[in-house]
Amino acid sequence: MASVPRRAFVALGVAALLGVGACGGTSSPPSAPTISGQGSWAWTDDRGKTISLPQRPQRVVAQSGAAAALWDFGVRPVGVFGPHRLKGGGRDPEVGEVDITKVESIGNVWGEFNLEKYAALQPDLLVAGMYQKNSLWYVPEQSVEAADQIAPSVGIQLSGKPLVRIIEKYGQLAAALGADPGAAPVVEARRRFEAAGAALKALAAERPGLKVMIVTGTPESLYVAYLPDHPDITYWGELGLNVVSPEKPTESEGGFWEVLSWENADKYEADVILVDARAQSMKIEEMAAKPTWAKLPAVKAGQLYPWHAAERYSYLGYAKVMEELKTNLEKSRDDVVK
Repeated sequence: MASVPRRAFVALGVAALLGVGACGGTSSPPSAPTISGQGSWAWTDDRGKTISLPQRPQRVVAQSGAAAALWDFGVRPVGVFGPHRLKGGGRDPEVGEVDITKVESIGNVWGEFNLEKYAALQPDLLVAGMYQKNSLWYVPEQSVEAADQIAPSVGIQLSGKPLVRIIEKYGQLAAALGADPGAAPVVEARRRFEAAGAALKALAAERPGLKVMIVTGTPESLYVAYLPDHPDITYWGELGLNVVSPEKPTESEGGFWEVLSWENADKYEADVILVDARAQSMKIEEMAAKPTWAKLPAVKAGQLYPWHAAERYSYLGYAKVMEELKTNLEKSRDDVVK
């Protein structure tokens, strides 16, 4: 995918031109960030990087998933990058409840990060999740150095950690940015999340034989989700859901998935298949043209439902996901796999 070239002004030194704050901090971070609007502000992110600023950041730019999570906790970013606008102009589900008419877009697809627009926003802070260690999601590698000259960044690890801990981390960051953790919508969202988890756990106990597999596809391959690398699927497994999970992927596969050729797409069987619902992912109707896919028991039974692979890490986001999942599993047969 084409990347955004470095702009001439970046080479001249964007930070100097804009007078924005940069990362400081050689002293040890406090155990909790300073959140007073009048005092200094500090935060240590999941890279072990400490951001120290003379005051709490006001102008936040965030990757779409991070923006969506922060929005649910009460933070209103000024800019967003990553999937947020569909081809028809509507809001991409990956950006959650964010009002895309009120935030500046600095990139909508992989490899797109408009440094000029980013600088023009005069951001105080950039926030993004990280699937790979120390790699900010949707920030092109060639743009990292220039972006760091404009404003410091916070990275939140999205793999290798429990789902609830990731949600809590976004909540803590939102509070540090001035949001009220006791606000009624936040409290209600957490209640709803806990109720949805309890309901899914009860269903799993009642239907232990219901086998569920999670996949995504490309024209060349079918990818079967490896449970331990996906916090949401891991959480459902902890609730008792019978999730089909392959052996640990090889290093060449890069983790997260077992990669199968379409000729071998029938390696695993399940009563229900959850299919990656991201806008850029292969659609179920496209998979239907693959003979091995068409023969899978869940496909024959019509028990195919969406998997929200890039859901934002908030109580509201995953409450909705689990409510939908429970509804779909309740109406599914558990005797499809013979």
